[in-house]
Formats: sequence, structure tokens, C-alpha cells
Amino acid sequence: MPELTSKGTTISKKGFKKAVAKTQNEEGKKRKKSRRDNYSIYIYKVLKQVHPDTGISSKAMSIMNSFVSDNFERIANEASRLAHYDKRSTITSREIQTAVRLLLPGELAKYAVSEGTKAVTKYTSSK
Repeated sequence: MPELTSKGTTISKKGFKKAVAKTQNEEGKKRKKSRRDNYSIYIYKVLKQVHPDTGISSKAMSIMNSFVSDNFERIANEASRLAHYDKRSTITSREIQTAVRLLLPGELAKYAVSEGTKAVTKYTSSK
């Protein structure tokens, strides 16, 4: 038989942990779980494309995930700054391309720009 808690949620004796996860805050809205970016599956897919017989440890995956997240943040912040300089409220592929050219060194920037251009072209042609 379900019981009523002080916050107004019902719990059963078997499913206590599940019921606790669904509790509501003071305004009656459900709490939103904080979401962290995780690029692990994409890193793994790229690794298998480049080296099909090579694996990766969870520690190395965590480091790669941090590396990708950090670079994403840097590029996004730089693109945001560039859009702000031009008094624009939208970040376009042009700002992203300029941010990549500013942040990544030499050949890496060149390859990143060409891959990005290829991805944008493929996306716009599929629309």
C-alpha cells in the first residue's frame, strides 16, 4: 500500500529509491538533472575509423573527453566574442571558422577548416 511523504509524493515499500528520484521541489516543478557533455561514443567511433584494432582505457577516454570539451568551450567563447564585436546576436559558421583559425595552430587549423566546410556543405545539401 503506498504512503504519502511530507513533500506530497507517494512511495511504495518496494520502489522507495525510484520514488525518491522523482521528488518535486518547493514550487511543484520536477527537478532537472544537470547534464554533462559526453563525447565518448564519437571519440570511440573516430578511433575505430583510424585504428580499427586499437582500444582505449576509461582513463584515456576521460582525458580525451575533457580535451574535446575544453576545445569546444574555447571555440564557442571565441566565436561569441567575434559575433559580439560585429554587434551580431547569432553565431554563424563564419564566426566558428574564424575562431578555429585563431585558436588552432597552423596545419591543424587548415584541416579543421576544410573538414568543417565539408560538413556544412554536406548539411546544407541534405536540407
